This record gives sequence, structure tokens and C-alpha cells, in this order.
Amino acid sequence: MIAIGGNSLIRAGEKGTIAEQIANTRRTARAIVQIIRQGFHVVITHGNGPQVGAALLRSERAADHVYTHPLDVCDATTQGEIGYLLQQSLVGELADAGLYTPVATVLTQVVVSPDDPAMDRPTKPIGPFYSAREADARQQQYGWQMVEDAARGYRRVVPSPEPIEIVEEGVIRRLTDTGVLVIAVGGGGIPVMRVGRGLRGVEAVIDKDRASALLASRLQSDLFIISTDTERVCLNYKKPGQRPLGRVTAAELERHHAAGQFPPGNMGPKVESALRFLRDGGREVIITSCERLLDAVRGDAGTHIVTGGPSCD
Repeated sequence: MIAIGGNSLIRAGEKGTIAEQIANTRRTARAIVQIIRQGFHVVITHGNGPQVGAALLRSERAADHVYTHPLDVCDATTQGEIGYLLQQSLVGELADAGLYTPVATVLTQVVVSPDDPAMDRPTKPIGPFYSAREADARQQQYGWQMVEDAARGYRRVVPSPEPIEIVEEGVIRRLTDTGVLVIAVGGGGIPVMRVGRGLRGVEAVIDKDRASALLASRLQSDLFIISTDTERVCLNYKKPGQRPLGRVTAAELERHHAAGQFPPGNMGPKVESALRFLRDGGREVIITSCERLLDAVRGDAGTHIVTGGPSCD
């Protein structure tokens, strides 16, 4: 399982144009194909933060002319958009490598609980920044909850509940069993709740690494790779005494996490997802940058988290 971070799609300083995203997905696909050539069967997940923000903004600004999209529909839209770009890039890179593996994107719904405490405490900022006046108007008009974010203005916040079930798990499993390279759980999946025998979309955001860890566990993946913007997890990140971690046990990483080493808005969810995957029976997690994916799989880069044995910090 490879969870692609946002920097694999839109790099720092870019506007996020489709041309830029195509160039980035092609580079990411090249690294993934190199891993496939090592004999791995791969499932891909990805983030969608900038894309879903753009979809919400388009929906709001065009509201006088066309119907609007709620957040769950924006999640679905961006899953299709990013899946399409990744599929094209992967098919091209696979063909260049002489591999003709079929590729498919599965629009993925992820069940959350109405009783999740997060549903009553929206904390995840989404969409654009607004002035105080604009934020108040939207709060009155739409019932949004708004918070000041990073002294840059006000943003809407939504719940970020825990993923408890992948609705399309069986479909994903059947596809992977027949050799299909599957792209799934985009942006953490479309949050839904069970209502009777059906499903209802929820305006929430599921952390993509947590949803990816759940899918990796359910598929009994041996290796879970989290691609991010740094080659290794670091202690004292961007502080005096910064120290990158090479090979570390889950118990050691958990102690570092309990000591506050990994902030909630940065490395924290990735570390928590890694530990959860290992507790659920996974063998190894690698956290590394997109540029070092193949080197990390070969053992020459990245932070390798294992269930036991000696560490090599």
C-alpha cells in the first residue's frame, strides 16, 4: 500500500494547474512503477486537500449560475479527477517499462460513526480564507463553523471522524486479486453514515493516512508506505538537535509520540496511522519522500517502522 501525499500532486510554490499536476503524477507514477518492477503488487491511495478546496471554491463562486456541491460530493469529484490523472500517468509509465498491468480507480466511500466525538467538535480547516465579515456572513447563511487560521483569515472547519469501514473493500480486494493496480480511498474516502440499509454522505474530512492504514490492514498488506514531503521522520523537527530516524520499533516510536514529538497537524496522523497498521498485524511501515520511494523500499532511505528488533536511529 502506497499512500501518496499532496506534494506528489501539487508541489510547494505551484498553483496546482492541471499541467503541473500531470507532470507531478507522471514523476510519482515513474517511482511507483520502479517499485512494481521489484516484484511488489501495489495499491495506491492519495490525498486531495488542495483539490477539494478548489472544488468548494468553484462551487461557491458559481452558486448564482449552477447547482452547488456539498463537501461529500466535492470529495467524490476530486477522487475522480485525481484518479484520472494518476491512471493516465501510470498506464504510460507501465507501458514504457514493458508492463501492461490494468489500472482502475475505485470511487471509495468510508463509513464513520454518528457517535464519533469528532462529529461534535469540528477541527479540520477546509477551503479558502475569508475576512471576519465574510466569515460571519457564511456562518449566518450556511450554518458553517468558522475559525481564525494561522493569522491569515477565517476558514470553515468540519469534523474529522475516525474511519471504521471501507464500503468498497470487497470490490478493491477482487480487483487486486486479479492483478489490477487499484487507486482507492482518495482523500481519505467519501465520508458516509449508514442509515437503515442505505448510506448518507457526511460533510466531514477523513484523514487519508488513517483511512489508508485501515484499508492496508483489511487487505492484509505486508508493507505500508506513506509518502510525504520529508525523507525521514525527525525528532526535534526544525529545532536544535534535529535527528532523523532510520529503523525504529513501534514501541520506540510510540514513546516519542507520547512525548509530543509529532504535532497533530504535521507528522502526528502519519505516525498514529503507522502504529495502528502495525498493531493490526502489518509487518513494516516506511515514511519517506516521493523522490526516495524506491531507495526506501531497498532500505537506503526513509524511516522504517517495525514491530520489534533493534533500532538503527
